[in-house]
Amino acid sequence: MLSRLKTKWIPVISSILILLAFLAHVSGTLRWSFLDQLENHAYDARLVFSMPNTVDTNVVIVDIDERSLAVEGRWPWGRDRMSVMVDQLFNHYEVGILGFDVVFAEPDESSGLKVLEQLAETEFRDVPGYEERLEGLRASLDYDDQFARTIKDRAVVLGYYFNSEGATTAAASGALPEPTFIKGRFQGKRIQFERADGYGANLPIFQENAMAAGHFNPGEGSDGVVRCVPMLYEYQEQQYESLSLAMARNVLGVESVNAVFAPDVVTNYRYAGLEWLEIGSVRIPVDEKVCTLVPYRGRKGSFRYVSATDVITGKVDAAILKGAIVLVGTTAPGLQDLRTAPVQSAYPGVEVHANLVSGILNGTLKEKPAYTTGAEFLLLILIGLLMAVGLPVLSPVMASIATLSLIVVTIGTNLAIWYAANLVLPMASSLMMILMLYLMNMSYGYFVETRGKRQLAGLFGQYVPPELVDEMSVNPEAYSLDAENREMSVLFSDVRGFTTISEGLTPQELSELMNAVLTPMTRIIHSNRGTIDKYMGDAIMAFWGAPLEDPEHARHALIAGLQMLQKLDEIQPEFQARGWPEIRIGVGINTGLMSVGNMGSEFRMAYTVLGDAVNLGSRLEGLTKGYGVSFIVNETTVQAVPDFVYRELDKVRVKGKDKPVAIFEPVCQKEELTREVSDEIKLYGQALKYYRTQEWDLAELQFLNLSKMSPSRALYPMYVERIKHFRMESPGADWDGVYTHTSK
Repeated sequence: MLSRLKTKWIPVISSILILLAFLAHVSGTLRWSFLDQLENHAYDARLVFSMPNTVDTNVVIVDIDERSLAVEGRWPWGRDRMSVMVDQLFNHYEVGILGFDVVFAEPDESSGLKVLEQLAETEFRDVPGYEERLEGLRASLDYDDQFARTIKDRAVVLGYYFNSEGATTAAASGALPEPTFIKGRFQGKRIQFERADGYGANLPIFQENAMAAGHFNPGEGSDGVVRCVPMLYEYQEQQYESLSLAMARNVLGVESVNAVFAPDVVTNYRYAGLEWLEIGSVRIPVDEKVCTLVPYRGRKGSFRYVSATDVITGKVDAAILKGAIVLVGTTAPGLQDLRTAPVQSAYPGVEVHANLVSGILNGTLKEKPAYTTGAEFLLLILIGLLMAVGLPVLSPVMASIATLSLIVVTIGTNLAIWYAANLVLPMASSLMMILMLYLMNMSYGYFVETRGKRQLAGLFGQYVPPELVDEMSVNPEAYSLDAENREMSVLFSDVRGFTTISEGLTPQELSELMNAVLTPMTRIIHSNRGTIDKYMGDAIMAFWGAPLEDPEHARHALIAGLQMLQKLDEIQPEFQARGWPEIRIGVGINTGLMSVGNMGSEFRMAYTVLGDAVNLGSRLEGLTKGYGVSFIVNETTVQAVPDFVYRELDKVRVKGKDKPVAIFEPVCQKEELTREVSDEIKLYGQALKYYRTQEWDLAELQFLNLSKMSPSRALYPMYVERIKHFRMESPGADWDGVYTHTSK
C-alpha cells in the first residue's frame, strides 16, 4: 500500500488541502455560507423525518381565525369581549393556564367612556346628575379596567415583543414584566444574548394584574426559517424570559429560572458555557445565543384548535379545555402571524410556542451545545485522513463502495445520536467533504486513465460524441457493437424549404450555411448525451439510449430538440448580417423499441438504429409543416417526460401505419407555464373535444376565438378548414376522431 501511495502523492496532498479548508470553516477562520445553508437543510430533513406527527391534547390553541373575525368583527376586539372569553375559559371550561400570543398595547376606547368624560367637562357640565350617572356607568364602560380585573388572580401569562432597530431611540411602549435576571447577573460571561433596542408591551394595568409575561419573538435564521426561539432576550443589560418559558415555569409552579453553566475548564474566550436553563427539576438546553430548538411535532394541527368565537359563545366541548394549557393566537393570514418553519412554509406563530411549551414539559427538546463544534472538528480530521490515504489506492468501484459506506455510517451515527441522546450534531460539512474528496480522487483517476482503456473505448469514437467516449472508458468491457433491441428515443430534424434556399446560393455559400446550421445543432445533441446517426443533406438523425444506457433518454432528446429551436432563433441575426435567408427547421421525436448496433454491408458498416419506432420519428418531423409547428412528439415521449406541458395536436394515422397515434407539441416545463398559455391550452382542449364529438358549430366557434387570440398560430385555421370539409363530407357516426395522412 505504501508503494502505491508514493505514486499517488498528488491526490493525497489535494485531499489534505480540502480537509484543511473544511477545518477552517468549522473553526470559524473561513466561513462558507453554503455549508451553513446545507446544515440548515440537513437539520430540517432530520426534523421532518423524525417528528412524531401526533397531537398533544394537553395544549390547546384558542384561534382568532377567519370565522372568529367574521363573527366578532375585525381585530383588535373590545376588551369587554376579551373579558368574556377569559371568564369563559376559567369559569366555564376550567383551563389550567392561559397564555396570550397577542399584545394589548393600546387603550380600548370603544365603549365611548372618553367621549362621555369630555362631555362632562363641556356641554353637560351643568346638567344635574350627569356626573353621578357617569360614575355609576364608569365600571361597566371602562373595558381596560374590566379586563384587568378579569385576569387578576388567575393563571394568565401575557405576551409582548422586543425589537432591534439598531438605534438608541427605538420605540418602547407599555410596561415590561420584572426581568428574569437583573443587571449584572452575567457580568463577564460574554454570553451572546439576542439584544433589543425597544419593545412593544402591554398596558401597565394589564401587566400589574397578570401572573407573568413573556416575549414571543421567534428566532429566525438567515433564511427566515424559525428553527429556535430565544429563551432569554436582553434589554438594557437585563434578561427577560420567553412566553413559552414563562408558561412552562408557571405550570410547574416554579418562581424563578436558574442558569446552569458548564465547568470552567471547558469554557474559553469563544464559549461562555451557558448550556441549560433550569426551572425546578426541568432543564431546558440552550445554544450559544441562549436559543432553544423548537421540537416541532408535525405540520400545522399538532395541537387542538378551537375557534375564539366558539369559546366566547360557549360552543366548545368542555372536555377539550378542562385543565388544559391554553394559548390564544391567530391563524388568520390578515393578522400576519404566519411563520416559515422547517415543517411548513406558512406555520402559525402561536403553534411555535405551543411546541416549545409541550417540549419543555415532555422533555423532548433537542440539544445543540457549543461543544458539538469540537466533535465536528475531530470527526472531519478522522474522515479526511482516512479518505486521503485510502481512496487513492482503491479501484474506482471499491472507492465508490467505500465512500457510500462512509456516508451511510456518518448519517446512521448522526441519526442514532439524534434519537438516543436528543443531541444535534453537525452533518453537512462531513458529508460535503466526503463527496468533495471522492470527486477529487475520481477526477484525478479520470485524467490518468490508461492508454489501453482509451483505445478500447475508441472503437466507438466514430459513432458517439467525445463526452460519452470518455465516460465509456471507465468500463469499456460493458459495451459492444453487436445489434440488440432497446427502449430508445430518436430525433429527426429537417430544414424547411431547403430546395428553395439552395437555389439562391452558390455551392460555397450553401456549404458555409449548412456548416453554420449543423455545427451548433450537433453540439446541442452531444451536450444532451445524444448520438448523431447521420446527416442527410440538410437533415439530422440522432438517437439516445445507446451505446450508453440512458434511463432519461426521452427527456434528454426532448431538451435537445427545444434547445435546437432556441439556438436557431439566436443565430438568425448572424445569418441576416451575412445575407443568408432565414432558416427554420422541423423536429420530430419518437420513443419506443428500436434495434441498435453495427449494421451495413461488408463494404461499409455504421452504428445505427432501425425499426418502426424510427420510421414514426421521421413521419412526425414531416407532420410539423402541416400543423404549423416546429416540434412534434408522440404519446410515448409525453408519458416518459411528464413534467413538461404539451399541446395535443391531433390523433393521426401516418402513411404506412394502421394504428393511430396521438401527436403533441412540447410547450415548456410545468413550472414555466404562464397563465395566458395555460388558458389557451385549456380552451384549445375544449375545442378539440367538440371537434372529436362532431359538434362542428361549437368547435368552429372555439377555433375562431382561438385564432383571434393567437393569429400567428396556423393550427386553429387548419381545424376550421377541416370542419368545413367534414360538414360537406361527414366522417360518419362511428368516426374515432383520427385523421389519416396520405403523404409523408
